[in-house]
Amino acid sequence: FLSVTEDLVRRRAEHNNCEIFSLEEISLHQQEIEKLEHLDKWCRDLKILYLQNNLIPKIENVSKLKKLEYLNVALNNIERIENLEGCEELKKLDLTANFIGELSSIESLKCNIHLKELFLMGNPCTEFEGYRQFVVATLQQLKYLDSKEIERSERIKALQNYPEVKWKIREQEEAYLLKRAREKEEAQRRMQERKDEKQKQMDSKLGCDSPDSPQEKPNYGEGDGEWERCRTVENDDDEDRKFWEEPTPYTPESRLETHRYMEEKRRAKDNVRESKKREKTAWTLVTAEGKVLNVNVPKLHFSLKDDEEKNQIILDLAVYRHLDTSLLDVDVQPTYIRVLVKGKPFQLVLPEEVKPDSSSAKRSQTTGHLVVTMPKAKEIILAKQKVSASIKHSDCNTQQKTTRRSGQVEKLEVDPSKYSFPDVTKIIQEKERTGQGPIKLQPQKITEVKK
Repeated sequence: FLSVTEDLVRRRAEHNNCEIFSLEEISLHQQEIEKLEHLDKWCRDLKILYLQNNLIPKIENVSKLKKLEYLNVALNNIERIENLEGCEELKKLDLTANFIGELSSIESLKCNIHLKELFLMGNPCTEFEGYRQFVVATLQQLKYLDSKEIERSERIKALQNYPEVKWKIREQEEAYLLKRAREKEEAQRRMQERKDEKQKQMDSKLGCDSPDSPQEKPNYGEGDGEWERCRTVENDDDEDRKFWEEPTPYTPESRLETHRYMEEKRRAKDNVRESKKREKTAWTLVTAEGKVLNVNVPKLHFSLKDDEEKNQIILDLAVYRHLDTSLLDVDVQPTYIRVLVKGKPFQLVLPEEVKPDSSSAKRSQTTGHLVVTMPKAKEIILAKQKVSASIKHSDCNTQQKTTRRSGQVEKLEVDPSKYSFPDVTKIIQEKERTGQGPIKLQPQKITEVKK
């Protein structure tokens, strides 16, 4: 069964920075809780507690919540009111749509002197003759019952007829408790029948699966797996139809049985889904003959650029901008590249052979794309580039220092095979600049080239 866990309480205490010791209000509705526990130890300061629409059969482990003012346990499997004497500040109690038939159990609320509102709508006890009169006379501190205000005249009248009403309520209670005993026996019998039927199905399935017991199989599909699948679907449909169409009384047992059945079906579907994922055929990335294929399972846009100047190939893969980089797996091979995006392969055959060890991959800061740079394996010798006419300021000072140190102007080397006479066009006047400060430059001297 499911109980209240610390992890659940912390998750539902986000409004209190996940701190539970100082928690004053918490909502644990629709959590399929089957046992109420731990809250009286972990959350001593609780004032408001929501537990509606669960499967709680009994009010327990809340008596130490001295500051609790509002308790909502509507739509649960509670059959009697108990264990609330310690909740000294309790002002409002909601027990709507439970299974309370033991109406005399409300006498335990006499200790809760601050209780002003009580909700019992949708419980079997509300069908008893004299129900409202009994509650009004028993709990004289109440101001509202089932959202209806209790008038002073109504309370006086209820107190006058209290002995007679109390006797009638006791009789109806006994009849109801006998009926509940029969319902519990019937629920136990139905549960046992269901177990036996399930065991029989398992035995028959094992018998059919054994090789010694051949069985004629209808032609559902080409293979045995298809026949097994269709047979399982048919059996499940029959079981579903039988379960939902069979009339059952509305009792805590039937409600719990329905929940268990739905949970079982949900788990079975999850298991089938997981098995299908595991059985899913792997993508064909390389043929049996060893040919590498181009594959784009994640269906991403990409571009492949041949950077001849730097002798490299650049792949730009448009992965999702907010995708975590840990979900990307890059594998560069000499003739192809493979990228797994959330387990889905992207594979591309490269136009030239590359160096995997020298390759690099990074994410773009602006687009989030994956950029993979792959140097080519074949080296290309490029022609020597001409010296640029514009000299950077950072190199200027170094050149000037060298010139002053040598006392001569540097001359360009020329190939004597191409030039048989001095190249006078290169002899120019050079202005010497001296930097003053990081920004300002002032010309000082002009050095002329001596003959």
